[in-house]
Amino acid sequence: MNPLTKGLALVAGLLAAGGAFAADGTIVLGAAVSLTGKYSTAGTHTKRGYDLAVARINQHGGVKVGDKTYNIAVQYYDDESTPARAAELAERLIKRDGVRFMLGPYSSGLTKAIAPVTEMYQVPMIEANGASRALFDKGYKYLFAVLSTSEQYLQEAINLAAEQAEKQGRKPSDVRVAVATENDPFSQDIRAGVLENAKSYGMKIVVDDKFPRDLSDMTATLVKVRALRPDILVASGHSKGAALVTRQMPEMKVKVPMVALTHCESAQITDQEKFGHHAEGTLCASQWAPTMTYRDNLFGSAADYAKLFEKTYGYVPPYQAAESSAAVEIYADAIHRAGSLDPKKVRDAIAATDMQTFYGNIRFDATGKNIAKPMVLRQIQKGAYVVVAPSKWATGKLEWPHP
Repeated sequence: MNPLTKGLALVAGLLAAGGAFAADGTIVLGAAVSLTGKYSTAGTHTKRGYDLAVARINQHGGVKVGDKTYNIAVQYYDDESTPARAAELAERLIKRDGVRFMLGPYSSGLTKAIAPVTEMYQVPMIEANGASRALFDKGYKYLFAVLSTSEQYLQEAINLAAEQAEKQGRKPSDVRVAVATENDPFSQDIRAGVLENAKSYGMKIVVDDKFPRDLSDMTATLVKVRALRPDILVASGHSKGAALVTRQMPEMKVKVPMVALTHCESAQITDQEKFGHHAEGTLCASQWAPTMTYRDNLFGSAADYAKLFEKTYGYVPPYQAAESSAAVEIYADAIHRAGSLDPKKVRDAIAATDMQTFYGNIRFDATGKNIAKPMVLRQIQKGAYVVVAPSKWATGKLEWPHP
């Protein structure tokens, strides 16, 4: 059994002791995570990210609080990808299990369901997978997010389209934009961010459509795109939307110089058995990439984290796992700096966080958003994801136009 596997086994053993603070000195974080239901794949990435960080922290001696040292563990419940169930389980964790510190679920919708519960009981929640900016206009004081909020996801694609126009001797205001988004809070935030950024350049929105409810056919939108010939198509419909765009564009012979999507990895659009080479050249929004130069003392570099995750779980970590690990790391750091297990003192320490992790820089504004880390765009080149924007983090050159 390798050291990390031993660490994960130790976590399971600690939880068997029960209680938020076990007799052997364990800080138990609570988490309702989607292990079944429509978010189960991303929920599994989330849980594995949490578990990897917990094992790593315990391997490094745990968390020192004053003159005592604690191990960390996570008490999980399956929220079944259902908001009502997530809220119910959050209350169970706090009231029945005595949890004083919460980790977030997967998705903005489930985070939205849990946040009023943790706020009511004044229990801090560091979440890693709820990106909707609507979470941060409610005045919550106990909610903190390590990820970039959703309106930022595809704004960099608009910046990139403006840059390409200038390289061609055109004005950014000449760029024509097509937008297709799912009718859910996350994707509508993305739409708002894209429209806002496009407006700042004076770009013209030639298509602004919503995906069909079942995300099974976007013929009506693609007919418009084919006729109006935009310079860039921006689309967000979670993994089903990414798969739909990648499949239907070549079927309908729709060609656009630049295509930018969310959820490329979870849709597995580089799988040639499913999609052939049709994903080649697609721009994919990402919170994080293993090639980035962030680093910390716990995991080392982003690349070091990716190697450890792949060794442990057998696949390259998606950003959902990385940001989940970062949330646990921030908790450990804040509890140490607070020098206390009092939730209010820990909450204040979280609010004062200003540090770099392997996942990126973390600094929260007054609403609990992380304002220190940008989104990145990765382009699929020869079946691999290559960071092409922002230029500060780029590891390769943009291939343009889209094949």
